[in-house]
Amino acid sequence: MTAVKLGLAQINMTVGNLPANAAKVADAARWAHGQGLDVLLTPELALTGYPAEDLLLRPQFVRQQEAQLGQLCQDMASYTDLHVVVGHVREQGGLLYNAASVLVNGRILATYFKHELPDYGVFDEKRYFASGRDPLVFTVKGVRFGLNICEDAWFPDSPARARAQGAQALLVLNASPYSLGKQDERHAQIAAHVAGMTMVYLNKVGGQDELVFDGASFVLDPAGGVAMRLPVFEEALGIVELDTQGRPVSLSATPHVWPDSLEQIWRALTLAVHDYLAKGGFTRAVLGLSGGIDSALVLALAVDALGAANVRAVMMPSRYTADISLVDAREMAQGLSVAYEEINIAGLVQAYDEALAPQFKGLPVDSTEENIQARIRGNLLMALSNKSGALVLTTGNKSELATGYCTLYGDMAGGFAVIKDVPKTLVYRLARWRNQRSPVIPQRIITRPPSAELRPDQTDQDSLPAYEVLDAIIEAYVERNESVAQIQAAGFAPEVIAQVVRLVRLSEYKRRQGAIGPKITSRAFGRDWRYPVTNGFRE
Repeated sequence: MTAVKLGLAQINMTVGNLPANAAKVADAARWAHGQGLDVLLTPELALTGYPAEDLLLRPQFVRQQEAQLGQLCQDMASYTDLHVVVGHVREQGGLLYNAASVLVNGRILATYFKHELPDYGVFDEKRYFASGRDPLVFTVKGVRFGLNICEDAWFPDSPARARAQGAQALLVLNASPYSLGKQDERHAQIAAHVAGMTMVYLNKVGGQDELVFDGASFVLDPAGGVAMRLPVFEEALGIVELDTQGRPVSLSATPHVWPDSLEQIWRALTLAVHDYLAKGGFTRAVLGLSGGIDSALVLALAVDALGAANVRAVMMPSRYTADISLVDAREMAQGLSVAYEEINIAGLVQAYDEALAPQFKGLPVDSTEENIQARIRGNLLMALSNKSGALVLTTGNKSELATGYCTLYGDMAGGFAVIKDVPKTLVYRLARWRNQRSPVIPQRIITRPPSAELRPDQTDQDSLPAYEVLDAIIEAYVERNESVAQIQAAGFAPEVIAQVVRLVRLSEYKRRQGAIGPKITSRAFGRDWRYPVTNGFRE
């Protein structure tokens, strides 16, 4: 027998856009009312967006958000007896709280303050919020609902407090960013803590600067079985019916099958590109297309994210550019139907060489001359961006950024680093996966040895270890925080480890000045990696 009909609103919010976020909640409530639902759950900090960062330190922002919450409560007053759980910020007693309120019949029934405040990785909640301690349980048609917010459910105490207050179903609002394997990790960490209660895990979706949120909301029955899954990387609405004991009895659909890891990464990156441009006021993107694998992958991602009509590719050959690079770049651009131009930089390079000849007299040719070529290309792309309003997408991958195999103010110049957290070996896997759907990347781009083409007969492996080795060491050192001794014990050559670790350390100043890009691994360069630029540690 159905007692309560519960709705899940997996929606995409924009940080700081208070009216638009309130409108999203109101639209979901209108849907819920039309469906005859009793309870509607929305994401963590739905009104402010997440993470709002230092906007939360502005009193006017907090005041406007509180006013927006009051207006939203009034706007939904006509939805009789619909209980809408809304994530928001609450200022009380001079302290700020990450809060969730139950709105019903034009009033706030109760408010819950988040207990566990994450302060690791990409999270800074202790910078802004005080911790709550009290549980919140409310009753709808005889079913007792507890509230938790995200991190609360990763530890046993908060679910236990709700259970002790008689909660039969635990509603968990989340803003949990995506990384590889995150969905399995959520289930494994949370399931044991909520045993004996139905658990409704509602996560936000969408891109926000360096983070991308996957949605992937789900419902567990009291025995820990999966009763519902919503899709990944898209907005979705779901309905679950609960019996008088709060147990799932009827669903709007069978649990959604989540795609494999490569498809998830692709969708994470395209969503990140789409939302970074859309939420930032951009409609078009431009990138340098070199005929190599990295820019080819970024072009394919950009077209999938924005549509071919909104993407512009520019090939900028020099005297070191191979003819096959030009052929492959033209073929790919034509196949994807994007705007494509070629700007030969040979004359510009010559002008630089001549202008600098007196200063460089008697000095050997080295990476300086290579970097000039990259910086000319970066300058041209930024000029095209300024003139057209298109955002420059950079094309460097995680392996290059880790080791400094990139040029500051050159190929690092731009607004969004799409594959910043994608190791080179994963670049190839994603390219092959995308071509299985439809062959958009010329096969020769995937199979030929990678090269920056900044000097004669250059390949990446002239300067770097094989990418399979390099990426394994980077994963161990950067993502798992392993020591040099631990990495060596895994069978890697000491001299190769020393080279990679040294390059990671020396390249910090470059990464600090580079464009932001979406996190998809367990630890990304950027807000997830906060190393000092100048430091004396050598392991």
